[in-house]
Amino acid sequence: MNAARRVRVLVTRPAAQGVVWVERLRERGIAAESLPLIEIEGIDDPAPLHEAWRSLGERRLVVFVSANAVEQFFAARPASLALPEGVDAAAPGPGTADALRAAGWPAGTIVSPPADAAQFDSEALWARLRGRDWRGARVLVVRGDGGRDWLAERLVDAGAQVDAVSAYRRVAPSFAGAARERLEAAVASGDVVWLFSSSEAIANLVRAAASDRWSGARAIATHPRIAARARSLGFGVVVEAGATIDAVVACIQSIEP
Repeated sequence: MNAARRVRVLVTRPAAQGVVWVERLRERGIAAESLPLIEIEGIDDPAPLHEAWRSLGERRLVVFVSANAVEQFFAARPASLALPEGVDAAAPGPGTADALRAAGWPAGTIVSPPADAAQFDSEALWARLRGRDWRGARVLVVRGDGGRDWLAERLVDAGAQVDAVSAYRRVAPSFAGAARERLEAAVASGDVVWLFSSSEAIANLVRAAASDRWSGARAIATHPRIAARARSLGFGVVVEAGATIDAVVACIQSIEP
């Protein structure tokens, strides 16, 4: 039997994105389930987001760090405001670009790494942006609370004026009641492969389910930094995969049950 049909893949992305990934994996014959290790919450005070919306027409570029950033930013959009013309949006990967198109951002003004990029991250996005003249340009970065400032720093170095606004918070799940039982069962299972797209998700898992069994656990990581984090926390088998569905499926199929 194909290894992809023997293992059970746990998608650890936040719930909204996890459901999409589960559907796509199941379409490929993968036994996949969503087990979010990060929860997304809106911010308490929407005033900074409203002000960011009112400033969009003054921007040359709006960088969205994730699909969650897109969804939460558009959820805070004042009803009277339309999208301004002539403003580009930047997305580090296809999920974020898809979210922008779904929200109504013109596809021709979305900048993102090519579909065959080795990685989908800030470095790959900067490769698409660094050839432009950023001197004096006003840029807005829409993000969660915290996160890497690497891309913003590159834009500032290139002469841009960069502002940031937090559109959401990332929190660790509480794992109470039935959710705790499901988590413990997953940790104890021998047929599970963890699919990680965030180092923070790995840290949340290890804190929530302190275990001496990680040496026997298997994981797929969609970025070298995430893979390094999983290895540092003791996961026995860690395989790196590209962030596309095809790359992840191929990786799952390579893992022995």
